[in-house]
Amino acid sequence: MSGRTFVDTNVLLYAYDRTSGAKQDIARKVLHGLWLDKTGVLSIQVLQEFYFNVTRKIASPLPQITARRIVVKYMRWCVEASPTQIAVAFSIEDKAKISFWDALIVASALNGGASRILTEDMNHGQRIAGLLIENPFAAH
Repeated sequence: MSGRTFVDTNVLLYAYDRTSGAKQDIARKVLHGLWLDKTGVLSIQVLQEFYFNVTRKIASPLPQITARRIVVKYMRWCVEASPTQIAVAFSIEDKAKISFWDALIVASALNGGASRILTEDMNHGQRIAGLLIENPFAAH
């Protein structure tokens, strides 16, 4: 698929969670491809959630210094956040009947020029605000 791809927290987290099995392999391949194509996008929300979860919530948490290096690496994918995105997220939340946090992901993806969102938190194949939702782990 052409265009930019927004990466949700769970995809990034699986790439660094040694206990996630096949999901780790899939996430790493996906992220590697996005690096090569220079088409990856994410938001400050994703980086914050990733850092918190990878250092505290997974079975084998990463040391903070390692997690911080990963966050810094992915900062170049980060789209600028603005108060306007919150208003856009409100509209998406109402129209798509999704959580505010998922709506904020969609708003950030739109802001970053993405054509799709990789996540396992929304319905695979669904279109929200024109963006295709894809679960990279759905067929596995």
